[in-house]
Amino acid sequence: MKGAVLYCPRDVRIEERDDPTIVEPTDAIIRLTATCICGADLWPYRGIEAADHLLMGHEYVGVVTEIGAEVKNLKVDDFVVGSFVISDNTCEICQAGYQSRCVHAQFVHGTIGTQAEYARIPLADGTLVATPGQPDPDLIPSLLAASDVLGTGWFAAVAAEAGPGKTVAVVGDGAVGLMGILAAKQLGAERIIAMSRHEPRQRLAREFGATDIVVERGDEGVARIKDLTDGLGAHSVIEAVGTQESMMQAIRSTRPGGHTGYVGVSHGVTLPGEELFLSGVHLHGGPAPVRRFLPELISLIWDRKIDPGKVFDQTLPLGQVADGYRAMDERRAIKTLLTL
Repeated sequence: MKGAVLYCPRDVRIEERDDPTIVEPTDAIIRLTATCICGADLWPYRGIEAADHLLMGHEYVGVVTEIGAEVKNLKVDDFVVGSFVISDNTCEICQAGYQSRCVHAQFVHGTIGTQAEYARIPLADGTLVATPGQPDPDLIPSLLAASDVLGTGWFAAVAAEAGPGKTVAVVGDGAVGLMGILAAKQLGAERIIAMSRHEPRQRLAREFGATDIVVERGDEGVARIKDLTDGLGAHSVIEAVGTQESMMQAIRSTRPGGHTGYVGVSHGVTLPGEELFLSGVHLHGGPAPVRRFLPELISLIWDRKIDPGKVFDQTLPLGQVADGYRAMDERRAIKTLLTL
């Protein structure tokens, strides 16, 4: 089969890889229908994370072609959506709603690689969720978004306790931040402030539910949020970048007693203890337990109540994956969908 491999920074190639086979009786093999490039994939692509022959891709939807002897909840020909973290969905941590920290957790990125034609999914019963039937083609981008960015944005909004009567600010205008806006809207937020300098992303933010746009960053961005909230700060803030500046901008934009939901992959972030202590801000986040939300998100998409697939503004065949990485790296694309 063909699959994407990151040899070293900025050198991603499609090469022939062995077809996956059942290894454990809890495995399933899926033929991918669509996959995509994630903003998190840009960290190793840019050399900020180690990059040495990494199997790329962790967002995926497809059709089950084979199951292990102990797989009970799936059958061959099911169309499935999977989380970017493998989980059994039965351990105490999973049952508490934190499948991304399952006692058997394994990241799909780097080890399985779903920018490929086929993938072996361990712990298939716990990781994959079947759709009610075979989806219409126009639903596939939205179902693919549920595999990571929608589920991650949803978790960020839940962690930030977005809801009726709340003002929500979103730091980061990438795919996850935009999905956080969509989630906050669905959760009933009264006001949603998108922090973005990019006009195409601002348009999509408003389409997903943003009521205000703030173009300032850092301390100026914090001051603007305070201006919009009677000097108090937002009730709920979503941090969807993962840098020192974005994290501090999020915390400082949150009112005392408010909640910051952080889902940006942390790189070089350190928190000033005294400032955090005095802030009175609740912090909650980390790798999103997408599997917790998949049944609800699939239902919303299936019933056409949400359309997160709009976040894909570039579509390329898998063979042009390198072009997709360049477009996202240069911010010419928000998110690239790869067809197979």
